[in-house]
Amino acid sequence: MTETLESIAQAMVAPGKGILAADESSGTIKKRFDAINVASTEENRRDYRELLFRTDEAMQNYISGVILYDETIRQKAKDGTPLVDLIKKAGSIPGIKVDAGAKPMAGFPGETVTEGLDGLRERLAEYYDLGARFAKWRAVIDIADGIPTNACIEANAEALARYAALCQEAKIVPIVEPEVLMDGAHTADRCFEVTEATLRAVFNRLALHNVNLEGTILKPNMIVSGKKCPTQAGIEEVAEKTIACFKRTVPAAIPGIVFLSGGQSDEDATAHLDAMNKIGGFPWKMSFSYGRALQAAPQKAWSGKAENVPAAQKAFLHRAKMNGLAALGKWESGLEKAA
Repeated sequence: MTETLESIAQAMVAPGKGILAADESSGTIKKRFDAINVASTEENRRDYRELLFRTDEAMQNYISGVILYDETIRQKAKDGTPLVDLIKKAGSIPGIKVDAGAKPMAGFPGETVTEGLDGLRERLAEYYDLGARFAKWRAVIDIADGIPTNACIEANAEALARYAALCQEAKIVPIVEPEVLMDGAHTADRCFEVTEATLRAVFNRLALHNVNLEGTILKPNMIVSGKKCPTQAGIEEVAEKTIACFKRTVPAAIPGIVFLSGGQSDEDATAHLDAMNKIGGFPWKMSFSYGRALQAAPQKAWSGKAENVPAAQKAFLHRAKMNGLAALGKWESGLEKAA
């Protein structure tokens, strides 16, 4: 069993490849579609995701896995092929988001704890049968006056560890995602401090719950300044601080770290990842698990029109390729202009 979990985890961070997060909840995808004036119907959601999964060059060369939403893992393409089969055919691994979202934490105003543990064992068994070989659970840690509290960090770390243990029991690799949000006016140093505390708590709980680290992938935030902070950390500073923070907190047994983009611009998310891989000297593979930073451009190009599918696929291929290069430390900003 361990070997299977470990080999899946290794395949998820294959050199020059990363993960496409296509697991937007119904509410989130509606917001994305509203921005391009497209109705969020089941058919439109299917057509949009199908165009991504049928972008063969991007999927085969730069995407190691795809995180799906409950609706998507059950959907069939227009020609009747299950979407999961399209992903597998491209040599990519299907995954599934299993949390039920961040909910207000009782007694802690402004803080949340992620729910979804009830019935998770049964859901994981079903998702395994539907083809999922990895899963994702996102915890949300906000930075503001007086928060996060230790109680919030510990509650989310405990939920992540229980989720991860259930995944591994079901032969599914857990992606552990503790996201320290970049909303707010905090400095990159404050982000470092909170991320360090969060990751220490998470790995402490994973150990308590006997989670096999070699069969686990970490999906964290980068160490960036809050969006409203007057001084923004530069690309090199983000890369250096992120590596320094992880060297203090992330065990070498973790096969790979796949970053969330967390509201960074497409190019910033790519540049930061590339800068880290250019510095190097760490024990894990550093790659990407981007949603918006891979999809904003193709969504805009598509705008719900069948005739725009080739343009949307071209935009998706470009972003996937740029991030694939960044995962190897071989990206250059000039390549963006060349597109």
